[in-house]
Amino acid sequence: MPSDRKPAYKRILLKISGEALMGNQGYGINTEVLKSVAAEIAETAKLGVEVAVVVGGGNIFRGVSESARGMDRASADYVGMLATVMNAVSLQEAIEKQGVVTRVQSAIPVSQLAEPYIRRRAMRHLEKGRVVIFGAGTGNPFFTTDTAAALRAMEIGAEILLKATKVDGIYDKDPKKHTDAKKYKTVTFMDALQKDLHVMDGTAFALCRDNEMSIVVFDMTTRGNIQRVVCGEPVGTTVVKDNQKTQYA
Repeated sequence: MPSDRKPAYKRILLKISGEALMGNQGYGINTEVLKSVAAEIAETAKLGVEVAVVVGGGNIFRGVSESARGMDRASADYVGMLATVMNAVSLQEAIEKQGVVTRVQSAIPVSQLAEPYIRRRAMRHLEKGRVVIFGAGTGNPFFTTDTAAALRAMEIGAEILLKATKVDGIYDKDPKKHTDAKKYKTVTFMDALQKDLHVMDGTAFALCRDNEMSIVVFDMTTRGNIQRVVCGEPVGTTVVKDNQKTQYA
C-alpha cells in the first residue's frame, strides 16, 4: 500500500471475528493468519489512523455453540468472554512485533493481562497513536461481540465501524447457494432490515442505525483491504443512513 495514501477517516473501529483468526484449521489461532491481520492493522495505524479493535472468541468458545451445550447461557457467555481476551492478548503481541504500541482493555477484570475498560483512557491511548484492542465483549452475558463493537464505536467517537469477514460484502441472497445473488455497493439500514440481510445481530444493528454509524462489511482475507477501506476506496458494502440510496455493485 503506497505511503502517500490519504486516510478518509481519523478514528475507526475494526470488528474481527474469532473464526477469522483460525484460518482453515478449524479451531484455535492460526499463527500465519494472526501475523497477517496484525501486519494490516499496524500498517493502517502507521497511516496516522487511530485504530480500535473488537475481537470475537468463536475460534475458541462461543456461548451459543455446540461446545456450550448443557451449560447455563450466562456461564457459557462468560467463558466466551475469556476466549476473546485470549485472542486480544495474542493479537496485541503480534501487532507489537510490527512496531506499533498496543493496549488491551477488558470489560471484565483480568488485571494480569489487560487494563480495565475505561473510555477516557482508551481515547487517550488512541490519541497517542496506540492501537486499542477491546476484549471480553460488553462484559455482560447475552450480548454478542457485534454489540460490543457497535457500543465501543459510539463510546470512543469512531467515524465508521468496519466489519471484517470472509465474504466480500453484503448480498441480496446467499451467494454460496444462489448463483444469481447480487452484491450491494451501499444498502440503507431500512432496506437491510426489511430484506433481513443479517448484517450484524439486531441489537448491534439498532445501535448503529439509531446513532447513524455507517458500517462497512468487507473481505479481510484480501491483503490490503483494511487500508483500502480506510482510504475511502469502494471496498465491500457500506450500510448507509436511510436518507441515502441502496445501490448494487
